[in-house]
Amino acid sequence: MIVRFIRHPALAVVLAAACHAHAEPASTVLVTATRSPQALADVISDSTTIDAAQIARTGAGSIVDLLQRQRGIEVTRNGGAGSAASVYLRGANSNQSIVLVDGVRIGSSTTGAANWSAIPLTAIDRIEIVYGPLSALYGADAIGGVIQIFTKQGQGAPAVTGFAGYGSNNTRKADATVSGATDGAHSLRYALSAGKETSHGFSSTRPGLSSYNPDDDGYDRQNVAGHFGLQLAEGVHAGLVLLHSRLQADYDTGPSAYNTHSISSIATAGVFVSAQLLPTWRTLLQTAQTRDNSANYTSATAAGNTRIDTRQHFTTWQNDVQVGADLLQLLVEHRTEHVDTNGAPAMNRDRVTKAFAASYNARRGAHLLSASARRDDAVYGKQYTGAIGYGYQLARALRASASYGSSFRAPTYNELYFPNYGNAANRPEKGRNAEVGLRYDDGVNAVSASYYRNRLSDMLVNTTPCPFGAGYTGGCAYNVSRATLAGATLAGATRVKDVRLGVSADLQHPQDDSTGKRLIRRARRHATVSADYDAGAANAGVEVQLSGARFDNAANTSRLGGYGLVNLYATHALTRDWSALLRWNNVANKRYELARYYNTPGATLFVGLRFGVNLTGGAQQEAPWH
Repeated sequence: MIVRFIRHPALAVVLAAACHAHAEPASTVLVTATRSPQALADVISDSTTIDAAQIARTGAGSIVDLLQRQRGIEVTRNGGAGSAASVYLRGANSNQSIVLVDGVRIGSSTTGAANWSAIPLTAIDRIEIVYGPLSALYGADAIGGVIQIFTKQGQGAPAVTGFAGYGSNNTRKADATVSGATDGAHSLRYALSAGKETSHGFSSTRPGLSSYNPDDDGYDRQNVAGHFGLQLAEGVHAGLVLLHSRLQADYDTGPSAYNTHSISSIATAGVFVSAQLLPTWRTLLQTAQTRDNSANYTSATAAGNTRIDTRQHFTTWQNDVQVGADLLQLLVEHRTEHVDTNGAPAMNRDRVTKAFAASYNARRGAHLLSASARRDDAVYGKQYTGAIGYGYQLARALRASASYGSSFRAPTYNELYFPNYGNAANRPEKGRNAEVGLRYDDGVNAVSASYYRNRLSDMLVNTTPCPFGAGYTGGCAYNVSRATLAGATLAGATRVKDVRLGVSADLQHPQDDSTGKRLIRRARRHATVSADYDAGAANAGVEVQLSGARFDNAANTSRLGGYGLVNLYATHALTRDWSALLRWNNVANKRYELARYYNTPGATLFVGLRFGVNLTGGAQQEAPWH
């Protein structure tokens, strides 16, 4: 096989923080799969987590790099770490999956996708990935799955942690966090972090692309994040979560004396109050706002600049009701989107979505059952989605599961309103997914296998000629395509003395049923292999990433070759408070493409120092900084 590869939201965040330390996989608490903290052993959905220890140990350079090594995920990027990137879950498009930060959705209303390059890894404590349709819980766009990012949280005595590093392409990174918690009737949890990263980068394009320019394309990313929680009374909590990240990144538009660049930012801010109203009833009220702003600067004059800003406001009322040992959840949501752009005034408008959802989770002996339903009402019409899942404990460590769910993706502002391209009559894309799975986990050895088949209809594509008539000379967005995302994922992990071993493989067939062609930039096969060795104060590991060939166009005539990458990393505790990190990516200096005529990093080195101390004396016991 290797040879062939080479040619609640806010309430849940608070509760999970108390439960999710660095536990064994079998006892891990997951929030995203049900919108409430739930033991992994009781989660029917196929899912995985990346905790703070993993992030710190491996020293990943960006969130895109980190996700690229996870099962069920492929990425593309138009150059280096600051360039435009897409993340595909189970073959679904980047705008067919939801991205949450501390329970708050982020993304652009014009493209429908998150700005992955602007998300700072330095602010992240852990990540949860749930695969498969979750529209019945989260609404529009959860066709491929949901990726939820949790920022750093405070616990225990006051502590300061920090990191500084330097690497290839004159890459420099630094971040610091102050965190902790107080005791007493009005306890306060707090974490405030800030980070900065700059790099000279490398040329994002190659000869053959009309926008080729041999100059280096660097980037500068700055971020601040905060997480605060206050106990107002017994069973009553209030909190504030926030994140702001600004990215300035160079890109190529052809030979030019002007340094073409973009400035983008993402920002989230949310407040919540949760209360245990009755022994069996907990309620959460949350309001939040997110922004996704971007501007392109292609000349020294204002005429050459474009700006697109998205603002979203969310209000969520979630009620968790215990019915014996079961959990009934009732959810009401209100979402307002607003777009402001200087290039297409027709897009400067609001869009409101009102939603109601209900779910029920039960366990009866060896049987697990989950069911959920939701109605979303927006300008594109009423959308009804549902899901049902069943799990059976065959043995203490072995469980089988099966599920079926529907989902949809809302048309973006571009597909509805962009002049000479969008059409207000465009309908949402629809998905119908069925899957079966098997999971074994005895606390030391873990093996999982899942097979899924997701049938998509009414897919929106760029169609030429356009059926809408005159005025659409360059094509238009139109519901014309059907697709099938089918595949199997295999994964395993074990520990042999001081060595952790992991492997995953995805065998998939993401096909455009209208043409019989494979969806662009998706491989039939991709896999990862990892080994990690602990030797007291030192830790060392190796990662192998494998991908088969992909196609860069819908006609499947422009082929991107398969590739294999080897990455090495090591950490060493120098003193009680200090440790060192070394990471060597792409050790064989493999040349490969994620997008035609766009460069990818060659062999790169990065070294760094970490610092972590408890302000009341002694070293920080955990290492959640990275």
